[in-house]
Amino acid sequence: MVRVAIIGGTGYTALEVMRLLHRHPQAEVKVVSSRSESGAVSSVHTSLSGMFDFNMTNPSTAEIVEQADVVFCCLPHKASMDAIPSLLSAGLKVVDLSADYRLSDPSVYEKWYGHVHTDPTRLGNTVYGLPELYRDRIKGQDLIANPGCYTSTSILALAPFVSGGLIEPSSIIIDAKSGVSGAGRAPKLGTLYAECNESFSAYGVGTHRHMPEIEQILSDVSGDKVEVLFTPHLVPMDRGIFATIYATPKTELTEKQAIDCLREFYIGNPFVRVVSHLPKTKDVAYTNYCDITARVVKGRLMILAVLDNMIKGAAGVAVQNFNLMCDFDETTALL
Repeated sequence: MVRVAIIGGTGYTALEVMRLLHRHPQAEVKVVSSRSESGAVSSVHTSLSGMFDFNMTNPSTAEIVEQADVVFCCLPHKASMDAIPSLLSAGLKVVDLSADYRLSDPSVYEKWYGHVHTDPTRLGNTVYGLPELYRDRIKGQDLIANPGCYTSTSILALAPFVSGGLIEPSSIIIDAKSGVSGAGRAPKLGTLYAECNESFSAYGVGTHRHMPEIEQILSDVSGDKVEVLFTPHLVPMDRGIFATIYATPKTELTEKQAIDCLREFYIGNPFVRVVSHLPKTKDVAYTNYCDITARVVKGRLMILAVLDNMIKGAAGVAVQNFNLMCDFDETTALL
């Protein structure tokens, strides 16, 4: 039985991690931390009543070490890099759900996140936690940089085509939509009901922080520099990501060849489903699946991909990484 601590336990991602680990036969959540709450976990997340009725605390690293073997760090960026070095030094394994260790270049991090990285030597040396691409490298690691929802959807959709050199690496346009839970649980003006209900809006046009992350991983997979235009949109639904992606094939490509490329690339990957129909966010809601298909229209490749932003886009892939780190079956608690 692996003892687990969850740091930053008040958010949606932490809630989903707890839901998944509650049914994990080889994990037990022993600590849920919060700087702002001290009552029962189930009083903050009422859907966990009867499952997590112990109190949230604000423990020191030494206190976490006494009670846990693995930490799910659900803190926001910057707060994660402040907490993680001491956890690793104390011998704990960490799955970091923030963006603090995803980028490999400290200067790129500073440009897109607006502050200096305080643990720069780990950038470029921390494994990016997308099992479909880096499964063998994740096993046995002490720190995993868990990917986000937009990035996972985009990278999983595009990886087969950039790795095979089938598309022009500077022709990629990603038009992605997210449910409101992707903005987190803390109240913000733009995600208030009266602001986002019955509305559909773009944001972060040309400036979204996931763009360099997508380019970094796709460039690694490709072996060539990949550039993308990425535009996120807010959709008035609770959860889900839908990405419609456009790219120019290097040579003539049929629809069958495109779908066959996806299927061949993801053989043996239990959580990527290559489908022939047009996928919907409801197809993957509350699951760890990413559904992908492809079309060829007027000589252009269109890739359509969906996943649940809170599960395959956050907590689910975190548990997938946890399973690989601890040498459990990758699908444990996720099917």
